[in-house]
Amino acid sequence: MQFPLPPLGVTASLAPFAAIALMMIGVAIFVFGKVLPSDGRPPLLTQLALALAVLAGGSVLLLSLVFVFLNSDGTSAWTWVLLSFNFMMMGPAGLWFIGLIVFRDRRVGAEDWTWPASIALVTTGSEVLMGFLFALGGESTPLSVVGTLALGVSSVWFFWSMAAIMSALVVWAPLARVERYALVALTLSAVIAPWVTTYPSLGGLLMTALMVAVFGFLVRALSSRAAVRPEEVGLLMGLAGAFLAMAIAGLALAATGGAPPAVLAFGAVMGVVMGVEIAYLLRRYYVGSAEVPWISRAPDDARRPLERAARSATLGEPRPPEAHGLAGR
Repeated sequence: MQFPLPPLGVTASLAPFAAIALMMIGVAIFVFGKVLPSDGRPPLLTQLALALAVLAGGSVLLLSLVFVFLNSDGTSAWTWVLLSFNFMMMGPAGLWFIGLIVFRDRRVGAEDWTWPASIALVTTGSEVLMGFLFALGGESTPLSVVGTLALGVSSVWFFWSMAAIMSALVVWAPLARVERYALVALTLSAVIAPWVTTYPSLGGLLMTALMVAVFGFLVRALSSRAAVRPEEVGLLMGLAGAFLAMAIAGLALAATGGAPPAVLAFGAVMGVVMGVEIAYLLRRYYVGSAEVPWISRAPDDARRPLERAARSATLGEPRPPEAHGLAGR
């Protein structure tokens, strides 16, 4: 018996759209890899402005592609796609130039949630549009608004594109052991989510197995106080709340036989959880940490934990090189 896979929803006519979608996921991961600091210092405001502009430009492009399936005038619709491509090429660069003039070399505040929340919101919105694109393109007959929304937020292209971005952020971030495994569990829930909406019984079984492992980990971590830092308790409580919300939404989906409103509710819960994880991870990069990432983006990342910890103690305000013994580097 073959293990069933959730449908990708890619036909021959949608192959070009799939290529664009994969390219955009790669661009998003590339942008995060370039603008998020590996040395523990808060990023420049101009870097975050550029990242936000690129991600927003991707959303505009996806919106124009969705418009292709909504507009009966194909010529007009594809004109908007070409204009969106032009914006993707020139818009972020122009906004970056403006940011250089307005922000100069200022860095974001280490305790600020505005930029992580904004970038996470735009990223999640872009991936939702990606799900809508394949939901509309894969249907030969018109759907209700609720049905279209449900297909969009239950699509592999929504869940797995978010999982790809979260995976990159998790392996690059300087996280403590408990913190990392908690965020890996949420990332795995995004990988499993398409089975919940497509094959509720199998998906529910997979999600249950993940939840049992997560709650076993929580009990073990909380019972050993030395393994959990005070600031991680809130994260673990949030992890428990996230899985509880996913469990309730998944049960409602199974009980209704996959009714569109229940699917929409499950996708909305997952979207909120994934968006919050991305915001948390983005902010985690520039508050400083003595931990070493799983995968180093820079050759000397492994030699920087004390430097990151020192910057964390000053709320992200980097000290002169002499203060770190880095003079002459």
